[in-house]
Amino acid sequence: MSPAIQLTDVTTSYENNVVFTHLSLQIHSGQFVGIVGPTGCGKTTLLKTILGIQTVFSGTVLLNGKPVNRVSHKRIGYIPQLESIDWSFPVTVEEVIMMGLYAGKRLIPWQSKEERERIKELAAKLGIYNCLQQHIAHTSGGQRQRAFLARALISNPQFLVLDEPTSGVDIKTQHEVLHLLGDINNQGMTIILTTHDLNAVASHLPWVICFNNRIVAEGHPGDIFTNEVLRQTYGSDIIIVKHGDYHLIANSTPLKLNSNSN
Repeated sequence: MSPAIQLTDVTTSYENNVVFTHLSLQIHSGQFVGIVGPTGCGKTTLLKTILGIQTVFSGTVLLNGKPVNRVSHKRIGYIPQLESIDWSFPVTVEEVIMMGLYAGKRLIPWQSKEERERIKELAAKLGIYNCLQQHIAHTSGGQRQRAFLARALISNPQFLVLDEPTSGVDIKTQHEVLHLLGDINNQGMTIILTTHDLNAVASHLPWVICFNNRIVAEGHPGDIFTNEVLRQTYGSDIIIVKHGDYHLIANSTPLKLNSNSN
């Protein structure tokens, strides 16, 4: 069986600044994959390359064996970094979800009865039914993330791609979002996300790619979260504490306290 996502010898750049070169990657159908690495290492560019919205200088990008530019936008659910969104825009949670219906450049500007029922059903499933009529700016971080997740899922995509889905939310919400994504993945959907939270990845994701303008390592977190791999990924020493199946990961740089502090 061909990989669900396949990059072969891909080189890409921004304004003549090369982000990564000769990158090859395979992600199989039904995988739940996290991409980790330092800020500016090319994680978002990698996602955009998979989505087909990043110009590729050389190499090929295939989704289910087809060139990415020949795959319908409705087959890919995408959630960008929420920090990049203008929350002052006058839109309700329901209208945010509706936006997902227009990914395929549809011409009909209104929703059918079936689509309206689908929105309500999805909102109820994701726990945001009661805030459908609220302005998106008046919702919590977790509700916003769920609203954009519903927008990505409304067209029944084959792939779900998320850029930093746990950024800017509290620890409880992080775990709720990752548990929710795990449930969606268990229904067969292929999911790829980026994150800076190594502990969340170690706790929730079955497969991780350590990335820094190249693939440093990939595999189960318990196998590849080693001092050497994380040092190559982040350029600094990382403390890893293992207790059974659990991992606690922290930067090894000691915290300097003011000697006059209480």
